[in-house]
Amino acid sequence: MSTSRALVVTLGLALGGAALAQSPASSAMDHMDHAMTSSSTMSIASDTTLPPNAADAAARLAASPRHREWVMIPAGGTDSVGAWIFYPQRKDKAPVVVVIHEIFGLSTWVKGVGDQLAAQGFIAVVPDLLTGKTVPGGPDSINVDSARKLIAGLNPQDTQRRLIAAGAYGMKLPSALPKYGVVGFCWGGATSFLHAAASPSVLAAVVYYGVTPDSTMLPKVHVPVLGLYGAMDNRVDATIPAADSALKKMKVTYEPNIFAGAGHGFARDQMGMSGANMTAIQQAWPKTIAWFRKYLGP
Repeated sequence: MSTSRALVVTLGLALGGAALAQSPASSAMDHMDHAMTSSSTMSIASDTTLPPNAADAAARLAASPRHREWVMIPAGGTDSVGAWIFYPQRKDKAPVVVVIHEIFGLSTWVKGVGDQLAAQGFIAVVPDLLTGKTVPGGPDSINVDSARKLIAGLNPQDTQRRLIAAGAYGMKLPSALPKYGVVGFCWGGATSFLHAAASPSVLAAVVYYGVTPDSTMLPKVHVPVLGLYGAMDNRVDATIPAADSALKKMKVTYEPNIFAGAGHGFARDQMGMSGANMTAIQQAWPKTIAWFRKYLGP
């Protein structure tokens, strides 16, 4: 494990406090400020080198030349988890990235993230972690309050079991390399951080504005973690120092980045915060791709 440590803080501000976080399931209701209906509803022309803005996700998916397919993945016992698989257009085998959705469930936007990863050379596995639940309007027009309540009721151990199954499935695809990483957003960001502790086979994690694992799970983190945070999101940012301190002692690479002026959900709401969200995703996404290429391969 690399011992290099980089606290890359785009905002010139020292964070105080080191509050450890709750598990993602118990803290899902803390995300009430992260609404699907926001300034992202403005119509813009997306930068196709980035994931889509929420308003453009459906159009971007419709125009994509890349193959995608829906599968049911065995997840232990009688359980299974549904997932979209997005394939890159390349002549050789590709590493795998598991994409963990927000508290809004398997939305069109998060599928757009999967397609963007495929555009940049990865096989993306995008599981529906509400598989088996009755979701009004699901999966692409999910009632926000219903999704939040359902995700708040998920068992974290079951969620991690399903994610491990998704990673294993992806690595067994004929066109895949036996390497996988994980990226998540909001609730999914916290779940991605937990996955860096829970999965024996994941090789790298990327956390978009997700809280730090609690003191029972943080010592189990064993792979490099890239953290991407908005400066105007202190509820999440206040948990960064605990991770930085603990992982530094453990000699596990953790690179938190805090983007000036950006809010929670900046990857989805790219037009928010008077342009700061767009600046944040323009910096965060290349870091994400570079992270996975470094730890999973090109």
